[in-house]
Amino acid sequence: QVQLVESGGGLVQAGGSLRLSCAASGRTFSRYVMGWFRQAPGEEREFVAALSRSSWSYYADSVKGRFTISRDNAKNTVYLQMNNLKPEDTAIYYCAASPRDWVTVQSTGERYYDYWGQGTQVTVSS
Repeated sequence: QVQLVESGGGLVQAGGSLRLSCAASGRTFSRYVMGWFRQAPGEEREFVAALSRSSWSYYADSVKGRFTISRDNAKNTVYLQMNNLKPEDTAIYYCAASPRDWVTVQSTGERYYDYWGQGTQVTVSS
């Protein structure tokens, strides 16, 4: 069992930056594909970014060039650096982990991920 705890959310003005962190329990963190998803009010949860075991990354078109996903296996932590934030980035952001060997960073559906954090709120004011 893996536990994920997100942090780093908050209120920021448009054009600003935030860095989200997701700390994972367990000793096999480096084997997981890690992803970030988000859910805006009244919307379905959507894929944001993913990072493979060997640090290949993949992004949703809406965040490409503005967000960067990274990981520190020594700290069992994955990060999401968010720059040039827009009001439409307002959402609860969730960290997710997949231990399945066949899952890749382009596996963008929620069903590919087995473990989820509780979420952290990001609000971008205009």
